[in-house]
Amino acid sequence: MRDLAEKWSVAPDWRNVTIEVPGLKIGAVAGLHQRLVSGDLAAWAEASSFDGMALGAFGLAEGMRYSVRLARDRLLAVSTTPIGMATGWFSQGFAVTGISAGLQVFEVGGVGLDAFIARGTTFDPRQPSASAALSFAGISAIAYRHESSLRIHVDRGLAAYLWTWMEQAAGHIAAGK
Repeated sequence: MRDLAEKWSVAPDWRNVTIEVPGLKIGAVAGLHQRLVSGDLAAWAEASSFDGMALGAFGLAEGMRYSVRLARDRLLAVSTTPIGMATGWFSQGFAVTGISAGLQVFEVGGVGLDAFIARGTTFDPRQPSASAALSFAGISAIAYRHESSLRIHVDRGLAAYLWTWMEQAAGHIAAGK
């Protein structure tokens, strides 16, 4: 039987990898707690400990807890500390699903960030949109700014592909191509 595993890139040890070239530093972000919220988002906001509006693509997230809008009735709640709300269906009209293990998060920073974004998407990073869900590097991703960096969440199964793409993009940016 053919070994189809040889076609796939081996996923790096995300705890210990970085890409550093002049003007860019890229690494994986570990330890974030992520919950997918669907349904009545106003009811979720009242029941949760998350403050503020959910941000869209290239919106600015600050602090330890924030939410990112994915669709009109869906968002991703992100926290550096455990999210105290249970998962499941709530009678107020929303559902909460733990998704931390399903999404890999990367952080990109440096003076070459705008060139990096331009290679990854056609979205204008100076024009935040209502939804942070977009196509980045040819795959579905969630992208927003966190403090001075860009955070990208992707399905864990696509993380090795995106890492390879980011290595190549960083190399081209460093070489001025």
